[in-house]
Amino acid sequence: MIDLSNTVGFAVHGGGDSGGGVAGAVEGFLGFIESLLSLSPDAVFERLMPGIAVMENLHPLLVHFPIALLSLFFLLDLVGSLAGKEPWRRAADWFLYSGVLFAGLTVIAGFVAAASVAHGGDVHEVMENHEHLGVSVFVLSLILAGWRYLAKGVIAGAANTLHLILSAILTGLLVFTADLGASMVYGYGVAVRPVAEINKNAAALHQHGEDSVSDDHDHDDDDERQEFPGNQPGHQHHHNHQHTH
Repeated sequence: MIDLSNTVGFAVHGGGDSGGGVAGAVEGFLGFIESLLSLSPDAVFERLMPGIAVMENLHPLLVHFPIALLSLFFLLDLVGSLAGKEPWRRAADWFLYSGVLFAGLTVIAGFVAAASVAHGGDVHEVMENHEHLGVSVFVLSLILAGWRYLAKGVIAGAANTLHLILSAILTGLLVFTADLGASMVYGYGVAVRPVAEINKNAAALHQHGEDSVSDDHDHDDDDERQEFPGNQPGHQHHHNHQHTH
C-alpha cells in the first residue's frame, strides 16, 4: 500500500536530494527578499545585478544589440531576396532601424569608455582601430536605413544587389569590430577590474617616476623596467634617466 502522506511530504518538504523542495525554495526566496530590505539601494543593485555593477561603463552592455540586430537584418534580407519573401524583407527593415539606434548608442558609450578606461600603450592602437570600425558600422547602417526608408517599399533589381553587397560589407565590419573588442578584453584585460586596477597603479607609479628628480642618480634598465598587463607580451617600457647638477 502506498503511503500518500510520505509521498506528498517528500515533494513539498524535500528529502536528502531535493534541496528543501518547494517549501525550502519558498523559504530561501523569502530570506533573500528579507536580506535585500536591509541593504542600501546601491547594495541592492549590486546584489541583483553583480555583473553590471562591476562594469566601468555601459559599452559592454550595449555592444551586443547592434551585433545581433544588424546580423539578423542581413540574414533576413538576403534570404527574403533569394526566396522572394517580401514580408521577410519588410521585417528586416525593423531589425535594421533598431540596429542603427543601438549602434549609435554603442558608439557614444564606446567613446566615453575609451576616455575613462586605463590601458597600456600597445593596446591603444587596437582601441583606435576598434573605434574606427565601430563608427564605420554606424555610418554604413545609417546609410542603408535611410535608403530603405526613402525607397518607400521593397528595393528591387540592380539597386537591391548593391544594397545586399553593402549589407554584406556591414556584416563583415561587425565581425572585425567584435573581434578587436574581444582582443582588448580577453587579450589585454581592458576594463577587467583586477587588471584595470593594476594598470592604474602601474600608470601612477610610472608618472611618479618621471616627475621625481634625485641628485646624481642613474636608473638601470633592469631597475626601471615596467610592464603593463594591457600591453602585448614582451613589450616593456624602458627609462634611463640621468640628472646632474
